[in-house]
Amino acid sequence: MSTIKKVALGSQGLEVPQQGLGCMGMTTIAGGDIYGKANEAESISTIHRALEIGIDFLDTADLYGPLLNERLVAKAIKGNRDQYTIATKFGYEIDDQEQLTWGFNGRPEYVNKAIDRSLKNLGTDYIDLYYLHRVDPNTPIEETVGAMAELVKAGKVRYIGLSEVSAETIKRANKIHPITAVQSEYSLFEREAETNGVLETLNELGIGFVAYSPLGRGFISGDIKSPDDFAADDFRRTIPRFQGDNFYKNLELLKQIQEIAVSKGVTPSQLALAWVISKGIVAIPGTKRIKYIEENAAASNIILSAEEQLKLESIIPVGVTAGSRYDDSQMQFVNA
Repeated sequence: MSTIKKVALGSQGLEVPQQGLGCMGMTTIAGGDIYGKANEAESISTIHRALEIGIDFLDTADLYGPLLNERLVAKAIKGNRDQYTIATKFGYEIDDQEQLTWGFNGRPEYVNKAIDRSLKNLGTDYIDLYYLHRVDPNTPIEETVGAMAELVKAGKVRYIGLSEVSAETIKRANKIHPITAVQSEYSLFEREAETNGVLETLNELGIGFVAYSPLGRGFISGDIKSPDDFAADDFRRTIPRFQGDNFYKNLELLKQIQEIAVSKGVTPSQLALAWVISKGIVAIPGTKRIKYIEENAAASNIILSAEEQLKLESIIPVGVTAGSRYDDSQMQFVNA
């Protein structure tokens, strides 16, 4: 039985559960593990279990693998496609040999190429929500979104979204075609969207906000006690927030969150998810294990008082977290 409430995502007609499932960690990217080893059968079982408890909103991207993640999702939803709301993303350029070039491509001809490839990989004839993963600095956003709008007309895409974009880019894009959702990293440890005009702009324009990494890339779970706990090829080793002194400064902040969680009889992860959901934001925590999809789902039933919300936010005021959320080479393409 579903425990997850459905909400409107944006103002264009799309409805999704308050909580979706981020699928990125279920496969590698360019041969490297993101958050430790994944098992395909276990990942597919997690997607099936998610549907049983009302989490039918799956988030993937052609970048993940590349392409392997979409193909895994296809296996999981086969014969049951209409039960799921599928979001995928494009924009990191993938060549004809299925290799990442690590460039960005938002040109109209590439938009058409990318959608057809994703439709094939996902085993479907339409995508519910199609995001531009990162803005191509060499292509005006109007051209990219114009091509995405044509996909809606063609019936290949139902709604369009953007990821990691600035308030100004959102405004420009929305003039070309209504944007349904913007995705960005957002959690107790990452609240820049509150101060850079993004959340304000989304509210003004009736665009939904989807928070990826709402558990601070797993940090809020409390399972990671030192930077050495990450596997050698774990993506988080490249993130300044998890390196050296920054890690331990953030660990001190986490301890205060853990104290509040204990007092409420919930896990720190559940508390952090409940906080994101209390903001009216759709969270897409990633997991590849049934245990955690069930734990995350239970967070939707946690009610936080205004006092509890303020207490959590006062522990980690905007900008207090030590270290940036990507390395310098990737940060330049965030909030673009």
